[in-house]
Amino acid sequence: MLKLHATQSSGNCYKVRLMLALLGIPFRHIDIDLFRGENRTTDFLLKNPEGRVPLLELPGGRFLAESDAILAYLAEGTPFLPDDRLERAEVLRWMFFEQHSHATSIGAARHWLALVKGGRDLRTHDIDRWQEDGYAALGVMERHLARRRFFVAERRTIADLALYANTHVAQEGEFDLAGFPAVRGWLDRVAGSPGHVPMEWRPAEATLVAQA
Repeated sequence: MLKLHATQSSGNCYKVRLMLALLGIPFRHIDIDLFRGENRTTDFLLKNPEGRVPLLELPGGRFLAESDAILAYLAEGTPFLPDDRLERAEVLRWMFFEQHSHATSIGAARHWLALVKGGRDLRTHDIDRWQEDGYAALGVMERHLARRRFFVAERRTIADLALYANTHVAQEGEFDLAGFPAVRGWLDRVAGSPGHVPMEWRPAEATLVAQA
């Protein structure tokens, strides 16, 4: 059985849980508490030298890090990763955008303002930059989605899952989506799609493991 080393509140971890749920793949959820440094233990760093979650543990003792790489691995051979060469490249294009323009602003703002105690004081000089870059990213998404139901191929792909994870909780990073009707419509379509699970979902057989 696959094992997912993850933090429940993380958008990057949520996108992987969502993918596993949509594909009906059973997995064991292993909680990693970042605030207690459970991702910096010797044991965890042997699994992933970067000390980051999510981390997918495969049968046979192999590990795969980076949320979007995990999505691509899980989606191979499914409709979530198109076979068409151009459509597949477009999926990758939006996943690259998610990592370099979206997660670094919308995801970062949510992490520090909503999840880290005292995070506003610790990163006060970054807030204006997050807001500027985050609204710019939302503007790109709005213009693209104004003519489309989903990001690629008019159906859900891993590009949608990658971008949905932090966008649907953008208000926790103090972003107002009122001026982005196409983005809000897309969020509703993703959330209303068959098999969708919310961020708080975890598999029934989840096992909490404290890292020594």
